[in-house]
Amino acid sequence: MRLFIFIPFFFTVALASAQVTQKRTLSMLGSPFEMTVVAKDIPEADLYIDMSVAEVSRIENLISDWIPTTPISQVNKYAGIKPVEVPQEVLDLVERSIRISELTSGAFDISYASMDKIWKFDGSMTQMPTQEAIKNSVSKVGYKNIIIDKKNSTIFLKNEGMKLGLGGIGQGFIADKIKALLTSKGVVAGIVNISGDINTWGKQTNGEKWKVGIKNPLNKNKIFATFPLVDSAVETSGSYEKYVTFNGKRYSHIIDTRTGYPASGVISVSVFAKTTEFADALATGIFVMGVDVGLDLVNQLPGIGCIYVDENGKIFASKNIDLKKYKDE
Repeated sequence: MRLFIFIPFFFTVALASAQVTQKRTLSMLGSPFEMTVVAKDIPEADLYIDMSVAEVSRIENLISDWIPTTPISQVNKYAGIKPVEVPQEVLDLVERSIRISELTSGAFDISYASMDKIWKFDGSMTQMPTQEAIKNSVSKVGYKNIIIDKKNSTIFLKNEGMKLGLGGIGQGFIADKIKALLTSKGVVAGIVNISGDINTWGKQTNGEKWKVGIKNPLNKNKIFATFPLVDSAVETSGSYEKYVTFNGKRYSHIIDTRTGYPASGVISVSVFAKTTEFADALATGIFVMGVDVGLDLVNQLPGIGCIYVDENGKIFASKNIDLKKYKDE
């Protein structure tokens, strides 16, 4: 999901400190992928960006449910049949996903992928799914039926037809892994931006903090607030790009897996956190939960902030975000 942002900084400019900022934009994971690093020179920066690209491919071949040979695809293949042994990274990610499902009372659920044949947001849908079809799709969803065996490093989906999809957390996970990789190599500053899942560390070469500007999807030409990011992450879930309309009603691509129907009342929600993985998953969860319930949850989570835009364009923020302080005139 694309986050309406701008990131002001200088790139490919050498300063007295002999540092440069190099940016590369690619298409990976079916989404725009932007990598920015600060390094001593352009060749070194390009080397680090190449490492980042390789890391994306490595993890995609672990967690994608579209590539049939990945561990996640194998888990899906043997749903209701047998447990599947998976690498520790995959086991840990699925375990953390389940914890976020528990935190959001099921509003975030990686077993949603079994519903992918019901709702289509690629322009091919011509009519609403039937109530029976929606009911049947929901019957295959349920994070409580994801069984993890830590001792044997296996994942088992209890019911045949269940399917895991890590789209709501995977990009954030990858952004965090890239940051961890590059910081371990001594990269002093950078930005990972995977289709709006953004993680930052360090500062710009001019000493200023990295900044993101957030727009109201109903007024895309105007930034309403600009926020500094200091070794932290932000992610936005939105329904402004993928949706269908039936009988004059707009249905977003973000599905409430508890009911089988698209979430309503919210256009976008941005979550600020220390990790992109958590921001990614929580943004999906609280989008489904709605403004009142979502804000109540976020206000109980230390160090987490969020900004909602509802279907009327009204903006709401968690109690730890002072919009007036960051508002653009």
